[in-house]
Amino acid sequence: MKSRSILHGLMGLLSLLGFIGIFTEERAFLAFFAFVVDFEYFFIKTDEMLEEYLDKSASLGFYCGMIVTAVVTLIYFFANSHGGHSALLYGIVSGWAVSVAVHGLSIGYYSFKEGWILGHDKE
Repeated sequence: MKSRSILHGLMGLLSLLGFIGIFTEERAFLAFFAFVVDFEYFFIKTDEMLEEYLDKSASLGFYCGMIVTAVVTLIYFFANSHGGHSALLYGIVSGWAVSVAVHGLSIGYYSFKEGWILGHDKE
């Protein structure tokens, strides 16, 4: 299980892309600093519930991202009369953003839920 927590912790390396936003005029890259919280997985003792929460949130994020990619691509292609390449680009960017947001929010929800339940345990 330790190798999986290392893999989750390595997602924090995406935060290095945020420095592009500091050193250039592309301020959208600053959003990548949100991935710095993933470094915490190097220091968390993993258990089965944490692995289950990570798996559930990753699969939920993946499926939501794929659905958004398809919907946004079709909307941009048919409704806005964009070319195929730009419509696909908008779809991929939107899908990736949604999958990251859903993954992060669901991990936060599961962690909060587990902490709240453990805090109200009678034993």
